[in-house]
Amino acid sequence: MERRVVITGMGMISPLGLSVDETWQALLAGRSAVSPITDFSTEGFPTQMAAQVRGFDALDYLGQKDARRAGRFAQFAAAAASEAILQAKLDLEQEDRTRVGLQIGNAIGGLPVIEDQTITLRERGPRRINPVFVPTVIVSAAPCLLAVLWGLKGPTHAPAAACATGIVAIGEAMRNLRWDDADVMLAGGTESTITPLALAAFSRLGALSTRNDDPLHACRPFDVNRDGTVIGEGAAVMVLETAQHAQQRGAPILAELVGYGLTEDGFHMTAPEPNGEGAVRAMRLALKDAGLEPSAVDCIVAHGTGTPLNDVAETRAIHAVFGEHARRLLITSNKGAIGHTLGAAGAVSTVVGTQAILQGTVPPTVNLETPDPQCDLDYVPHRPRTAAIDTVLVNAIGFGGQNASLIVRRWQG
Repeated sequence: MERRVVITGMGMISPLGLSVDETWQALLAGRSAVSPITDFSTEGFPTQMAAQVRGFDALDYLGQKDARRAGRFAQFAAAAASEAILQAKLDLEQEDRTRVGLQIGNAIGGLPVIEDQTITLRERGPRRINPVFVPTVIVSAAPCLLAVLWGLKGPTHAPAAACATGIVAIGEAMRNLRWDDADVMLAGGTESTITPLALAAFSRLGALSTRNDDPLHACRPFDVNRDGTVIGEGAAVMVLETAQHAQQRGAPILAELVGYGLTEDGFHMTAPEPNGEGAVRAMRLALKDAGLEPSAVDCIVAHGTGTPLNDVAETRAIHAVFGEHARRLLITSNKGAIGHTLGAAGAVSTVVGTQAILQGTVPPTVNLETPDPQCDLDYVPHRPRTAAIDTVLVNAIGFGGQNASLIVRRWQG
């Protein structure tokens, strides 16, 4: 019999707050965390704003040595994982640590350190390079840091699937548990790439909003006046367990993971297939995996980047999968509030979707003022919506044509 997988803990670091609850309350209030960049000069940059994490101190979560050696993206992961473990009441001292694993991914890795050390090499020479540069910047730095910190020896992986990474990490962790590779998995995504190079590169792609005179309203998912996304940063991590393991230790069960789908467009490196064909297949695979009809879904946490192409393609994909039921769905995007957290985005959205189930409330899509006629569904504009939410589908659509969908359901025992 297939092992059921449940969520017992969640943690988050976001531009809106340093915990799940802080972020959730700010989302419900319709706040935006986008502001002018102050950490480096943006003179001459088409985009001069981002959604930055403020007030974060790695020493609140890590010892001085580990904090100094870890990149910011790995520090975020440690903080989010610590919150999730606390909520799950997970005592790692009591666990068989060969049965506790990690799937924590990111899209780009330690880019801030790479940029800094490139300057050091050019200006000061090879002998001044940080001796722990390589383990600091590798994509797997975040899960490996946590494995070493806590002595975890189960399956450990750092998925890299561009903007779909967070969902891929959670979906693959669900498979690890279903396949009896582990009893507990820490799963999610993390990212910190607000740097001159990243800002310039994403600007050159034409992916970013240039509404620098009004940063709070810059990212506008599904709005007719949208002109691009905004780079964000942060992390979200979940504690996943087999239902049997969670029940045996008396853990609080928040929700159940029931479906996962992963596909590829095979179309373009940066643009989605115009009709969202790959996203259609990802959603259908997730529904098939969950054994659910489309009509069972109450809410979608959309990828909703605020770019001209993505929002239309995702809307078309939702129409294709859900038919007439699409107009009954409550659909929300959080990127107008926290920007695009890249490899963390899918994990952040999965936490938001789980909160919607637990709280019976769907957060608003911030900055949706004038709906695009081609985006003709209910994107919960202006204010949160109270509703009985039992089943949530979460979407992520990444560069390179990578699509991932995840289904979270109310725990029914």
